Parts: sequence; structure tokens; C-alpha cells
Amino acid sequence: MKFAIQINEGPYQHQASDSAYFFTKAALEKGHEIFRVFFYHDGVNNGTRLTTPPQDDRNIVNRWAELAEQYKIQSVTKDEDGNEVVQTELVVCVAAAQRRGIVDEGEAKRNSKDATNIHPRFRISGLGQLVEAAIQADRLVVFGD
Repeated sequence: MKFAIQINEGPYQHQASDSAYFFTKAALEKGHEIFRVFFYHDGVNNGTRLTTPPQDDRNIVNRWAELAEQYKIQSVTKDEDGNEVVQTELVVCVAAAQRRGIVDEGEAKRNSKDATNIHPRFRISGLGQLVEAAIQADRLVVFGD
């Protein structure tokens, strides 16, 4: 089965991110496909590289990044020159990210910010990515309010 995952809550104030992570990991271990993981509302905070939990606590951001790396949660497309382009499918909603100060290079430049803070295994994109995921997947599973 092909799943799309939506996470609406931040990494440390709600169980949603942990539950989504364990669901996604279990699905992948059973041979299912994850089309995309979309972080929305406060869920975009799962994508910041600046999260530094205490040593005895779990690092939820790194967990997601490692899972994406291990199971190749990514897509491969071609650019206009026919070259393969590999991009992560840990997608952070652009509007929600802007409201919460999560920026990549493009958003930093566009909004005159002097730094970025998105984890390199995540990418920022629009809500259309969630719509596409819901269409392409067999099931869209939503975690959080």
C-alpha cells in the first residue's frame, strides 16, 4: 500500500510526531511505500535543523532525517536538460513555515533573511504537494489536530 503522511503538530509539544514516525517506520518495515511526508501547521517545526534536545531525549528531527535516508523517502524527476533530480519527500508547508520562521535558501533570499534553518533532509514547498500526495497515495494518514 502507498501512504501519504500529514503531521500537524510540533515535535515536542504533542504525541503526533512520534506517532507518525513510528507508524511510518512500521509501514516501511512491512514493505509499504511512503509517497510523501507533509508537515503542516505547527508540524513544520519538525523540519528545523536548530533543534537541540537534551542528550537523554530523542531527537525527533534527526529521526525523520535518518528514516528518510534509510528508506529513500525521495522522488526522482528530470530537469529541462534531462538530468535526474533527486529531492526529499519530507516536505514542509511554505506558508506555515514562514509564519514560524522556518526558511531555506530560497525563502531567506526572497524575504531578506540572513540565515536558513531548515534541516537538509527536508524541503519547503506549497500545499499543492499535500494535494498531490493525497491523490497519488492509497491512503492519507493525518496525525495531530
